[in-house]
Amino acid sequence: MRLTQSVAAVAACAQLGYALDLDVTSSDSIRTAASTLAHGLMNYYQNNKTDTPKESIGTLPWPLYWWEAGAVWGGLIDYWAYTNDTSFNDVVMQAIMAQTGTDNNFLPEAYYSSMGNDDQAFWTFSALSALEYGFPDPPEGSPSWQTLAVNAFDSMAPRWDTATCGGGLRWQVFSTNNGWTYKNSVSNGGFFQMAARLARFTGNSTYYDWAERIWDWTTATGLIDESYRIYDGASTTDNCQEVQQLQWTYNPGIFIYGTAMLYNYTNGSSVWETRLTGLIEQVDQTFFQAEDNATNVMVEAACEPYGTCNNDQFSFKAYLARFLAKAMVVAPYTRTAILPLLTTSAQGAAKSCSGPSDGVTCGQKWYTEFDGNYGIGQELSALEVTQALLIDEAPELMDHNDVKIKPATTSSTLKPTVSIGPASVSGITSTSATATGAATSATTAAPSSTSTAGSVQSVVPHMNVLLGGALIGAAALL
Repeated sequence: MRLTQSVAAVAACAQLGYALDLDVTSSDSIRTAASTLAHGLMNYYQNNKTDTPKESIGTLPWPLYWWEAGAVWGGLIDYWAYTNDTSFNDVVMQAIMAQTGTDNNFLPEAYYSSMGNDDQAFWTFSALSALEYGFPDPPEGSPSWQTLAVNAFDSMAPRWDTATCGGGLRWQVFSTNNGWTYKNSVSNGGFFQMAARLARFTGNSTYYDWAERIWDWTTATGLIDESYRIYDGASTTDNCQEVQQLQWTYNPGIFIYGTAMLYNYTNGSSVWETRLTGLIEQVDQTFFQAEDNATNVMVEAACEPYGTCNNDQFSFKAYLARFLAKAMVVAPYTRTAILPLLTTSAQGAAKSCSGPSDGVTCGQKWYTEFDGNYGIGQELSALEVTQALLIDEAPELMDHNDVKIKPATTSSTLKPTVSIGPASVSGITSTSATATGAATSATTAAPSSTSTAGSVQSVVPHMNVLLGGALIGAAALL
């Protein structure tokens, strides 16, 4: 993903004195609120008009980048699954099919010059959700959802780079792109989640092997530390010896759902349970206790308090909300920790959705009324955290045999935590069994070597740098 300058706050916009109506105890109210937000989100989308160039169908207006459109369609697939509202299905189908690329792997040539592995992953997440929830099949002659997801994975696997940092995916797909010398958590986390979801769906153990490999490399490199903090990335120029330690909400969100899938796939492995618990506890501490007046309310802690978030970062909370909700389904023991955080955040988001003209346009901060900062990322984030409360209404996940996937069997309990400090798993009692994944052959074998790399340098062309406690944009952004 490329990061762009944030939308200027529109503080002078008249406020109408009311906000999105949301009763978190009523499914009907949540559904109505989600519908309002989904329609508000789609009001921003214009690239399905008859005169839209083919390569632009399914994308968002400048200055938003290609990846975020894929994220929007994934959110609307979930909206359909949670509400049974088919209003946007045709638009979603057209948009995704327009961006599959020549090889049906979400690598359209029009976007090669800024194509990141993370960008490809976000579109693949949408295909995986369509596959798992039974979204309508693509038109005749088009690739299936499974084909798209598998092709995307198969295109990523050969990019695993052991020549630097002992492994890992680079941020960018092509060596001519700005960011080629950076290995970031979101690219490797995207690959990890894809592997985990494909392992669960297909029963193919090679995907599981890849997921283990990615996790091991990420922790060995220091992108995930011993307290389950997930940092932004590392530079290949110093062989990943120093880690860029910014923390963004979407990174743990992506890893949490992948880890929850592996917990489910292994029938409640204590190894994946410990990792999942650590990630959730650290997320609670880092992003839900970041402001004194935002207890249990999600905050993009690296930029939101300073007013420095850019267009990409405005949407990051959407993915943490999305994947926390999904994690509760495949790892039910996490519900007691996750649901209160999502509920309080949804209430805060509804309060912030009191913006200009319609009175329900959403701002960025969920611990205040409308803050004058609005756009697609803010609207998507509010939609995701709101519809997350409908996760129990979603269809049961399906596998390659069209068999509904039941939650993993476990009697573990995860206690919510509100303390600030190193994550621990001391609040957990586990009776989970160590389980095995299905062993079937696969076409893309995981590497067999074990990587150990250090942490990484903070020379980051795309992110912000932390100076004196405030975030400022990097000068050489693009």
